[in-house]
Amino acid sequence: MEKEPVINQYLRRMLELGGSDLHLSINFPAKARVHGNIQLLDDDVLDAPRMEELMKEICLPAWRWTKFMETHDLDFAHEIPGLARFRCNYFYNYHGMGCVLRQIPSRILTMEELHLPKTLEEICNYQSGLVLVTGPTGSGKSTTLAAMIDYINEKLQKHIITIEDPIEFVHRNKNCTIVHREVGIHSESFPRALRGAMRSDPDIVLIGEMRENETIRLGLTCAAMGMLVFATLHTNNAPKTVDRIIDAFPADEQAQIRTMLAECLQAIVSQLLCRKKNGGRVAVHEILLWADGLPNTIREGQIANIRTIIDSSGGRGMRSMDNSIQEQLNAGNITAEEAYMKASDKSRFLAALEAEEAAAKAAAREDAEQE
Repeated sequence: MEKEPVINQYLRRMLELGGSDLHLSINFPAKARVHGNIQLLDDDVLDAPRMEELMKEICLPAWRWTKFMETHDLDFAHEIPGLARFRCNYFYNYHGMGCVLRQIPSRILTMEELHLPKTLEEICNYQSGLVLVTGPTGSGKSTTLAAMIDYINEKLQKHIITIEDPIEFVHRNKNCTIVHREVGIHSESFPRALRGAMRSDPDIVLIGEMRENETIRLGLTCAAMGMLVFATLHTNNAPKTVDRIIDAFPADEQAQIRTMLAECLQAIVSQLLCRKKNGGRVAVHEILLWADGLPNTIREGQIANIRTIIDSSGGRGMRSMDNSIQEQLNAGNITAEEAYMKASDKSRFLAALEAEEAAAKAAAREDAEQE
């Protein structure tokens, strides 16, 4: 019987604790992110030979390790059969080599199970254009996108091509034909894979991440050609997302990109995760949909007006991030402190934070008096 990689023991321990990310670095013990907090898995400090042994054992085939030695950066997927898949990021830091392994849920959760806004179902029925799902690292963008693709797979008949580095969620064909392509294995880069996708008659293209301007340009081109393009960006809200796309290009190209984006942008879904009072995390969203004034707003660079479009279109399913946070606070799911920390307009939550702190101090005094 083949010996199990040692790193799987850390991964199993992390999953038992309900963790999402395993962090390994030379000169430190193994740590895991559990419900948003980093905690130790054991007290054993990892030295350089041990770290290399742990990392090399799952880095297959051999060419991957060779690539890591050359570039000092590597992304790939690792699986514990029957348990879970993990997205692995190998890197070098001040102490030497290290890695972070993030769990990819083995079962794709539905939009209902994730309690995603109903507006996302409407977005899934779009015929063409660009849909961006954004948020910081670890905010659940990939999970949300997977649920949206699964909804399409259940309800519609489409040809879907996903381009990722690495492949995270693997969809089996239901009503759709889904082709997964991994950068580095099935194509040498996102731009080359996108050029190939253009010639493959897709209805929908999913771009794992818009990392550089050539990928962004080709994604916009696909959307302009009549495909529905889903992609992710590491931005916190709709105005910053538009700015990030335009600022990725040199000044002499920005007017053209602004025009392309104005013509094909259909929706931006921004997502953050907030810690719940009773453990676990809950997603909050900002949703921008196409509206009459949006193309002109983007073309003329009046990005501040996007906030007005969102605030005046709540009846259509749009929502601001702060309103979404307010809903969770009002429902008693999150603390005022968490709302204050995640909000854009912090003054909106200041009174609730002060009231919460005052109540906590009063409770502490009462406990002290009873003792």
